[in-house]
Amino acid sequence: MDVMPLLLLVAGSAVVAAAARRTPVPAPLLLVTVGLVVSYLPGVPDYTLDPDVVLPLVLPPLLYKEGTESSYLDLRAQMRPVALLSVGYVLFATFVVGWAAYEIVPGLPLPAALVFGAVVAPTDAVAAAAIARRVGLPSRITTILQGESLLNDATAITAYNVALAAAIGEGATWSGGVREFLVAAVGGVVVGLVLMAPIHWLRTHLKEALLQNTLSLLIPFVAYAVAEQVHASGVLAVVVVAVYLGHRAWEVDFATRLQEDAVWRMVAFLLESAVFALIGLQLPVVLKGLGQYRGVDAAWYAVAVLLVVVVARFVWVYPAAFLPRVLSARIREREESPTWRGPVVTSWAGMRGVVSLAIAFSIPLTVHGGGDFPQRNLLLFLTFTTVIGTLVVQGLTLPAVIRLMRFPARDPQAATLAEANAQAQASRVAEQRLDDLLADERNALPPPLADRLRDVLERRRNGVWERLGAVNPVSGETADDTYRRLSREMISAERSVFVRLRDHRYIDDEMLRTLLRRLDLEEAAAYRETA
Repeated sequence: MDVMPLLLLVAGSAVVAAAARRTPVPAPLLLVTVGLVVSYLPGVPDYTLDPDVVLPLVLPPLLYKEGTESSYLDLRAQMRPVALLSVGYVLFATFVVGWAAYEIVPGLPLPAALVFGAVVAPTDAVAAAAIARRVGLPSRITTILQGESLLNDATAITAYNVALAAAIGEGATWSGGVREFLVAAVGGVVVGLVLMAPIHWLRTHLKEALLQNTLSLLIPFVAYAVAEQVHASGVLAVVVVAVYLGHRAWEVDFATRLQEDAVWRMVAFLLESAVFALIGLQLPVVLKGLGQYRGVDAAWYAVAVLLVVVVARFVWVYPAAFLPRVLSARIREREESPTWRGPVVTSWAGMRGVVSLAIAFSIPLTVHGGGDFPQRNLLLFLTFTTVIGTLVVQGLTLPAVIRLMRFPARDPQAATLAEANAQAQASRVAEQRLDDLLADERNALPPPLADRLRDVLERRRNGVWERLGAVNPVSGETADDTYRRLSREMISAERSVFVRLRDHRYIDDEMLRTLLRRLDLEEAAAYRETA
């Protein structure tokens, strides 16, 4: 096996992604563009996107990373719009785009057209979320886009399987399709629920950070494989486990959290970079099999389908945003009335990505009976142009659309005040915990060290402190050991307050991660690593 093309892909995409950070162009768009250009350079090998690699080996870790960084509480609060997009919109887009392709492309059978509709139905919000964070999109819309991208792949893959069964002659009914969808969805959730608690218990009981991070790297693949083994949705299983572990991440050892954060940042960076570069590199592979559809006809089909994809999202998003308020008095009482600006951004952020291409490449070459799958190469081409079109057109213009909407800017003073109040509450609890501990003679410390423990609550900064080496006659601990143990007790008390404030929605998950990371760094500084 020649590994050089793979090494060149990873190294080249990492260089381009790093260079994108110095430009105003989002990294996914630059990677796709460079991939398109490089694909026609002499000597560049054909990079064929293998669905047997992308779906079980690339998709799970990316979903896991997004899931652990998402907010369970925010997702629960936005579950209705997330469900309407990740389930309702995907099914709607499958039928609308499939029917449009059936009408646009001469001779394309309706079952094959619905296969194509399912292929391009799921959005990939990786690029949209990156742009949203850069330009300051309101957190509610960002949560909805992230939630959609976490869950919609499962709906699309199930819809694809049902449509494919009809297209290749296996036979499929509406009742059978609904049953398959429910089995996959419910099964995936159940597998995730079954796995999440034992995995979390194992994470909290392993004592070595390296072992814990090895487990962390295996979790998404295990969850995906177990679910697929019982014919359930591996995507949903990974998402359920990831969201749960992310919500309970504060219970894991600080060294694991610090190391895990660095490891997953690197994994996500490499995978996302390679995936978007791979999208651009697919052009020669797709064009080789296009055959009779080259030229004006293929271009017309591509433009028409892209327009249908973009318009269909607007057609779904606006009623989904406003109709629930019209139909439910409870929603009107509990939620603020949405403005027209949010649906505009949500609709325009419907970019497609690698999952659509991976599913498209999994379309079989033949149907039952040995005949060719109807116009498979054209469907691959239309999938490619839809992915590229949404990434380039919508991706490049999304920042301008967001700025044009003039969303209210986040109030940094209010966020700082909330953080200051949270820190003040945590510090008071930690100081009380310190007083209780120092009242026990087993925890006796020289006054200078006790004062330093109190001072750190006020200053919250790292420092190199001199420590006395005297041994406590009661506990047998050195002052250094006692100091570090009491410091850890104080930090643990603060950490529990921050989590409680997050659970009561006084601070959000993003602020919680900022505060916990600060405590983790202080705990790491207070505890020297022992061999």
